[in-house]
Amino acid sequence: MSVDPIVTARFLYEDSYTLDRYLKTGGYQALRKALNMNPEDVFKEVDKASLLGRGGAGFPAGRKWSMLAKNPVRYLVVNGDESEPATFKDRNLIEKDPHQIIEGSIIAAYAIGAAQAFIYCRGEFALGLERLEAAVKEAYEYGALGRDIFNSGFSLDLVIHPGAGAYICGEETALLESLEGKRGFPRIKPPYFPAAIGLYKKPTVVNNVETVSNIPWIILNGGQRFASLGGGSSTGTRIFALSGHVKKPGYYEVEMVKTTFRDLIENYGGGVRDDNQVKFFIPGGVSSPWFGPDLLDLPLSQEEVAKNNSMLGSGSVIVVDVNSCAVRVAWRITKFFYRESCGQCTPCREGSGWVEKIMRRIETGNGREQDLDLLLDSLDNISPGLRWPPAQTTICVLGPSIPPSVHSAIEIFRDEFLIHIKEGRCPYD
Repeated sequence: MSVDPIVTARFLYEDSYTLDRYLKTGGYQALRKALNMNPEDVFKEVDKASLLGRGGAGFPAGRKWSMLAKNPVRYLVVNGDESEPATFKDRNLIEKDPHQIIEGSIIAAYAIGAAQAFIYCRGEFALGLERLEAAVKEAYEYGALGRDIFNSGFSLDLVIHPGAGAYICGEETALLESLEGKRGFPRIKPPYFPAAIGLYKKPTVVNNVETVSNIPWIILNGGQRFASLGGGSSTGTRIFALSGHVKKPGYYEVEMVKTTFRDLIENYGGGVRDDNQVKFFIPGGVSSPWFGPDLLDLPLSQEEVAKNNSMLGSGSVIVVDVNSCAVRVAWRITKFFYRESCGQCTPCREGSGWVEKIMRRIETGNGREQDLDLLLDSLDNISPGLRWPPAQTTICVLGPSIPPSVHSAIEIFRDEFLIHIKEGRCPYD
């Protein structure tokens, strides 16, 4: 069942990123409504919506806001440092509807009592940064930002801060370090939970771009209506970045729970290229364990995917067909994490390199049969037990993001590894 889009509704207009189009399509009406409500009532509407964070962890936005420590100085930080491979939903929101992000940010800041907000945007998003900065300027001129917004007595300044292209800065505490002008190293939690000790050591809410983009709709239509979409704790709609071996890769906003992976791939993505069969698919970005074709009918639900020992994560669904090498896919994912490790924690810094070297050896035909046990032992040292959710040996979750792809490949396609080893070549070359 298809529903009207919430956060991509303006994408059909060529000038969707302009203030003129935003105002013509109801822009800033939610802000006006919110400013006539008590901040507590704004919070209650978002809480009623059961809006899960759309950045990867899936933590409820309302609950995150409620955890803020009491302090007269509070900050809102919007995470636009989307850098998970094959994830491109936030980039499109930044490029095509920056005012929606700004409006959602202002409402969120009003609800939590912040007078200063930041949008941290990935530096490579050149077009998005240009449009976001232009939109902020327009919002100031329109009176939606600055002192005494719409004569409400509420004031907010908003700063756009470009990152420098580090994957680790997508992790909220590393992002805060970067925002403070330091190297993007994740902070140890506890004590550095952003809600308690965040930006400049003050209580801070860090929300994802897609998360805040939902807020104007929730305020205009009510949290209960948002919660009526989807099911369980997976409410509303969500953008899924569909890529890999599909005929129509792209971003699709669909209703959660009521849509399955098969619906997404076949109805939205047009099916698999050359009408091939699905070999496996990655349900939530390259940090997540893989699924075989037997789980194609699983609903796009946080709970259902978790029950099957994976996650929806960043909203990236990658489809791989039967003519592709699972070993090569796992090696390339490992290579990415090896390159992007910040180097702060030994299991991630050293373990990612060891795993990448063994995977490269196998893929290039120089592997040994004992390498499979060596791989599993190395992965177990990074994340003990190789279970899901993963065990932590590192400050952030980049370390535990390394094992899932290789572990999934060995579990599902062990014979493929053995062919590489025994024949000394990749059978797909």
